[in-house]
Amino acid sequence: MKAISLFSGAGGMDVGFKQAGFTVIAANEIDTHACQTFRANHIETTLYEGDIANYTNELAHLTDIDVVFGGPPCQGFSVAGKMDITDPRSQLIFSFADVVEKVRPRAFVMENVKALGHLEKFALLRKQLIARFIKAGYTTILITLNAKDFGIPQSRERVFFIGLRQTTNPITVASFQKYYKTPPTLREVISPLGKAGTLNNRKTCKAKITLATKPVLRQSPYAGMLFNGQGRPLNPDGWASTLPASMGGNRTPIIDEAHLFHDAKPWVEEYHQHLMKGGKPYSSDAAPHSLRRLTVDEAALLQGFPLNYQFCGPQSKVFSQIGNAVPCKLAYVIADVVCQTLAYPDFSQNDEHSIGQNMELQFA
Repeated sequence: MKAISLFSGAGGMDVGFKQAGFTVIAANEIDTHACQTFRANHIETTLYEGDIANYTNELAHLTDIDVVFGGPPCQGFSVAGKMDITDPRSQLIFSFADVVEKVRPRAFVMENVKALGHLEKFALLRKQLIARFIKAGYTTILITLNAKDFGIPQSRERVFFIGLRQTTNPITVASFQKYYKTPPTLREVISPLGKAGTLNNRKTCKAKITLATKPVLRQSPYAGMLFNGQGRPLNPDGWASTLPASMGGNRTPIIDEAHLFHDAKPWVEEYHQHLMKGGKPYSSDAAPHSLRRLTVDEAALLQGFPLNYQFCGPQSKVFSQIGNAVPCKLAYVIADVVCQTLAYPDFSQNDEHSIGQNMELQFA
């Protein structure tokens, strides 16, 4: 099956679609460094670099396309940002629709942050987008998936707009159940790389770790705000919170190497307990040397990129490429479900959650 990749970034979604058997014949990305990364890893795909509006007509000449997929920029919709509908990047969801209308693939998959699919603030925008897909002939659904439900050690919820043309086999909640898998712990995933700065884990983040003078406490020591910046501590025996595209500075998550490699009692938990009992915050420079930031290679593994994946550009841009990506394994799940649906268009699952046009599915 043939696919077109839009807003491709570093190509994380492409990795998953290729693993599901798709041949990605064309892609589009505007960021220079992400384009360099994409070319280094997807040499068989024709990459159109630049504004997608400049290539819509060119892409329209590609024929017999099975799927158009991609993740338009989410900054205008993210709860971590300004949630600004007037942000020019917010209009790029309609650029995705432009390509779908012109190429007319058998299916499409558009990824974005959960807020776009659920907040009332974006209801009109959602309605306008889905109306265009339906007018173009696509049964369109919204499904929210969390990466950690599919064997990925990261709690990362994203919404997927999935459209199908000329099929009697609907995609339902049941379509994803066979992919359920308990994720490994952070320890299992990143500890094989070795300590930060060693041969297989050299791309360290040098952002200093300082304690907040007015910490914000939550029940979990791995929530709240114990440190300056928005980099949260990670529990090696648990899963990561959503890795942000703003990693590289003080928003990069924090790891306790003594806990990770030597099974020492986690300092973060001890400090949190001290504060919860009414103890005074320590001085800002009191964080132990065993605490350090997540490395580039560790972040890439937590997003599911292959070990030999080549990233290009300054480290800050590489962190951004990783944080912006769709986890490769989650992309594979979506791609495989779509692939099976297209391969067997007359098969019906007879599931009670079967859906018609424009129905939202909440999938926790």
